Amino acid sequence: MKKKVNLSIELKNVTKKYTISHEKPTFIENILKRGYKEKFTALKKISLKINKGEKIGIVGSNGAGKTTLLKVITGITEPTSGKVSLFGKISSLIDLEAGFHPDLTGEENIFINGMLIGMKKSEIKKSYKKIVEFAELGSFIDAPLYTYSQGMKLRLGFSVAAFSDPDIFILDEGIYVGDDYFQAKCDKKINEFLKQNKTIILVSHWLPFLKSHAKRFIWVDKGRIREDGKYKVVKNYLNSKNKKN
Repeated sequence: MKKKVNLSIELKNVTKKYTISHEKPTFIENILKRGYKEKFTALKKISLKINKGEKIGIVGSNGAGKTTLLKVITGITEPTSGKVSLFGKISSLIDLEAGFHPDLTGEENIFINGMLIGMKKSEIKKSYKKIVEFAELGSFIDAPLYTYSQGMKLRLGFSVAAFSDPDIFILDEGIYVGDDYFQAKCDKKINEFLKQNKTIILVSHWLPFLKSHAKRFIWVDKGRIREDGKYKVVKNYLNSKNKKN
């Protein structure tokens, strides 16, 4: 029981399966319920412990299961089997569509998204000015989200996540886009988290970014954790990629 005091995240035998539908089934296939669905296992019995304050970098090829792993940890998607335990408030920037409604304004989405990630309304009101200033959306804060570009959605999403004061912060580089100026602002905010006792998980193909922000590295391969350790894990991952090429 004492060990769990320092735990931030724990996964026990987590598996995630998807059923993929292909072509529209024929009448006979529909009756027999076969011939048009394929089962895909994105995560295979993953067990993982992450302690409070750890800085984690996740690497792996496209389709290896990195983003699915993050979505299971954050609760965006439920595991098919296994257990996920979180010890602290979590905030993430993985899926720009999660927690946002296209027909609502930026201001309305700040309150909805903030409450979805565990903030109280009073906390959102207290942080609202900082969120708006950081996002730099100007008058668009009063416009519906469907008028936003992807970069503007990113600004809003990152700002809400960053100012929710999370214990656990997760960022997927897959949506880490935008101009150099805003990326520099994001990096500065992440560096602030690094100096605090917050748990940070980063997924990135930009290895200098991971090397400068993470201390522990996890290589995800074909839905499993292939290696977990120091930066040598990244070197082994790169060597594996080079051999395949």
